[in-house]
Amino acid sequence: MAKRRAVTPSKLSTARSKSKSPTEQFRVGKVLGYLRGSVWYLSYYEQGQRRRPRVGTNKDLARQTAAQINGQLEMGAPSSLSFEPISLVDLREKWLARHEHVLRSSIQTIRRYRTATQHLIRYVQSERPIKIVSNFHASHAEDFVRYLRTIRVASNGHQHSTTRPLLDRGILYILETCRTLFAFAMKRRHLSPYAENPFTALELGRLPIEYYRKIILPTSEQQMALLQECDHWQLPIFLTLMLTGLRPGELAHLLLPEDLDFQQNLLFVRNRVKLGWQIKTRTERMIPLIPRLAEVLKLFVGNRTHGPAFLRRRFCPEQLPSWSGISAAENELERRTQKFEASEKAVCSRSMKARLALQLWKDWGHLVSERLRAEFIRLTTRIGAPEITAPKTLRHLFATTLQDANVDPMIRNELMGHSTSDTSRNGLGMTGTYTHTRLTTKRSQLEAAFSQNPILGIAAEWCSRHGTP
Repeated sequence: MAKRRAVTPSKLSTARSKSKSPTEQFRVGKVLGYLRGSVWYLSYYEQGQRRRPRVGTNKDLARQTAAQINGQLEMGAPSSLSFEPISLVDLREKWLARHEHVLRSSIQTIRRYRTATQHLIRYVQSERPIKIVSNFHASHAEDFVRYLRTIRVASNGHQHSTTRPLLDRGILYILETCRTLFAFAMKRRHLSPYAENPFTALELGRLPIEYYRKIILPTSEQQMALLQECDHWQLPIFLTLMLTGLRPGELAHLLLPEDLDFQQNLLFVRNRVKLGWQIKTRTERMIPLIPRLAEVLKLFVGNRTHGPAFLRRRFCPEQLPSWSGISAAENELERRTQKFEASEKAVCSRSMKARLALQLWKDWGHLVSERLRAEFIRLTTRIGAPEITAPKTLRHLFATTLQDANVDPMIRNELMGHSTSDTSRNGLGMTGTYTHTRLTTKRSQLEAAFSQNPILGIAAEWCSRHGTP
């Protein structure tokens, strides 16, 4: 039997070209154009793969496109039609999976990204059916902005809550997230190599912020009234937020004895990766304690040597579990994780690990953020300031107090725990990376900022009632 001769790609294209009449095909360098029915297609090889994109019914347009692609192939540049089509839903899942498994972004960050891009998914499914990401253009992005301004959402995410229009900052965050999503699509060759990011064309930096939730800082009189309304359990908590600028979640995850050093009057904010909790910016920091605050906290902690520094109101120190030490708690979480994996016969996901960690912190008696907010709202209502509803307002108050006292920008940045590379917020730039602040300088400026603050008098009264003055 005669052996069948192998047909190379060049011979294959030559054989096919003989079957086509001159009016049904053309060649421009490395690119072959051919007619199938009434539609023109191009055929060429790029990086060892054969491409056969559909151009359209216009022969002149097909010839121009073939000439453009041939020039790009000659220069070694990616051709204008070489990309991998993908749906918006698949692109988002691919992007979120990268944040989950490669970048290891926090679970809260991934949830925010998923919520923000869900608006875009709804838009392309209900308003402008677009099957392929590459078909989403700048005009669609502009129409998407108009769509966002027409929808209403629940402020707390609950389906039965009162709805309101999206705030301008919320719209800006959604658009910035979508811009990042399409930047990922460009890097993964899901858009044409020469296509522009449709959300970049919106010039988001010029988007006016007019409709937003304003931050209302309590006045000096309101600060005094709030602390005077506090009971023996509330005052140490809200005084600490006022004088350290901690995020409420950071305060709730302070652990004894490592995070409170009463010998040097220092407070440490640390990541607890093995216990399923991390700082929002991942940036650990050290905050000097004003002597009067240190005295309040020392009396508040009492003889406790382990567990969360701030326990729930009705959680007695005697209720602390046997694994209350930090190392023992880490071992306990690992034991619970292994028990879950054994029962489910599957690897524990990050979301499930976060749930197990949250339950462990609750069993440990730590202060839940929702309860802290409820306590704060109850106090602000009593003093006649019901418009102040978020404990994080005290963090804004702390930053403003430092600004008013002309505290060095580098020290303000370190005390707040912001990234030193964020030039848009602190204006330090790369200088912040090479600048190191001495502890004595940080301590003296922090104490000077609050030296004349009347809330320290309230702290002194509390200490005299609950311990030695």
